[in-house]
Amino acid sequence: MTSRIIEDTAWHCLTPLWQGGREIIQQGLPHTQLAPTWQILLLGNGSPTRHLQLLTGERTEVDLIEMSNIGMDSDDAPEAIQLLPGPRVRRQVWLRTASGQRLAYATSWWPANYVDKYLQNQKIPIWSSLSGRRRELYQEIWGVHYGKSAFLESAFSHTGAFWGRYYLFWHQGQPLTLIYEVFSPYLRKYLGSESVAPPYI
Repeated sequence: MTSRIIEDTAWHCLTPLWQGGREIIQQGLPHTQLAPTWQILLLGNGSPTRHLQLLTGERTEVDLIEMSNIGMDSDDAPEAIQLLPGPRVRRQVWLRTASGQRLAYATSWWPANYVDKYLQNQKIPIWSSLSGRRRELYQEIWGVHYGKSAFLESAFSHTGAFWGRYYLFWHQGQPLTLIYEVFSPYLRKYLGSESVAPPYI
């Protein structure tokens, strides 16, 4: 594999206060728990980087945090990682505006032999990399979380809990990558408040 690998030891998941699976994702959440605008971002089957660009009016760019060979380790990832053949590579990034405002944190897991083929340019978002080559993709959202992370509080410069999700990309009937995303409360500037009441009450 020729891709540059930066070794690291951990990724940053939320400690959930509430979480929902595929059944909840299909039916949606009560609007008192998650506002419709946030549901479109979190539960909709579309490009998050495209949505973020439309919201902010700026190009969405990527800052690569790390890429690590994790072999056959499950990496404390969501259960869907078992659908990806090993050995695997983990990739962590920030999604930000061109002017530098962080909008989301994302971790993805890939079969190691896919990385050079599908992630040739590490500096562009995954969706742009895949759709730019006109690959047919199916996005299957597996879970949504509301939870806390001291690391992300510091990184986003916001206290409190955050909304996140994880999903699989499928290509030609095979799982291509598992992606875990957490969105910054900065997006309230465009989407309004997430909810009337926290979902765990």
